[in-house]
Amino acid sequence: MHYKDFAEYMREKFPAYKVQKISVNAGFSCPNRDGTIGHGGCIYCDNSSFTPGYCFECGDIASQLMAGKRFFSKKYPKMKYLAYFQSFSNTFGRNVEELEKIYREAMRVEDVAGIIIGTRPDTLPDDVVCLLARLNNEMPVIVEIGAESSHDETLKLINRGHTWQDVEDSVARLNASGISVGLHLIAGLPGEDETMILKTVARAVSLPIESIKMHHLQVLRDTSLERFINDGKLHVKSFTVENYIDLCVKIIKLVPSNIAIERFLASSPPEKVVMPKWGLKNYEFTNLLKNKLKNEI
Repeated sequence: MHYKDFAEYMREKFPAYKVQKISVNAGFSCPNRDGTIGHGGCIYCDNSSFTPGYCFECGDIASQLMAGKRFFSKKYPKMKYLAYFQSFSNTFGRNVEELEKIYREAMRVEDVAGIIIGTRPDTLPDDVVCLLARLNNEMPVIVEIGAESSHDETLKLINRGHTWQDVEDSVARLNASGISVGLHLIAGLPGEDETMILKTVARAVSLPIESIKMHHLQVLRDTSLERFINDGKLHVKSFTVENYIDLCVKIIKLVPSNIAIERFLASSPPEKVVMPKWGLKNYEFTNLLKNKLKNEI
């Protein structure tokens, strides 16, 4: 059994050269953090757990991208780069003129071949979508939307502050504007069983998207989720590696061949992880999964 992975997806979009993502922290926040719709952010979130150090050490966007380029160019001197606006909601809290200035700063950096914008479905008003469509005419733009679950009761429980209808609406408008879209999904959220997880995947891949990013829920230190578990307010079922691989196989069977599955694993620093503690690197997990897939029809 085969699925389209991130490398294959990128080869299709950028056939003339290899590309590497470089994360960028542009100082955004989220509407469920700053009081716009709520406070505290998603109960599982520790943004620093997946943001490279240079995003905090280097000030402006161009400097962050140059630091990333220096790191990767030693091994891949002919590489092109994608500026990945990763931290928080990167279409939120700025007017269109400010957003365009931020994105264009990244686009002007030498060897940047595209931009990826991570955001939420409820922070993509029409004027922002129009801006992204204009930029997409100059350089490929990919929007990655944090959907996490298709179940509104779960979204409320984890303090997302949006609905699945918001996801469907934002995807439809981006697609109509010619913009590539990916969705982030989380397996193992509080209250969800395997049937609910697979239903979310099925709903996601029925939309006009190009990719999904799956990962298992990690309970991280000093998050609201850890406190709720310790206080007995929430229970989270922790996957074993074997259980999660079995789930991933079922997910792959639901995803059409034209949609890429960019990843299956979260990769927070081990010292931040409360559970599950697998001790696996991404490539080690991927190898285990591919070995499992060899036996699937």
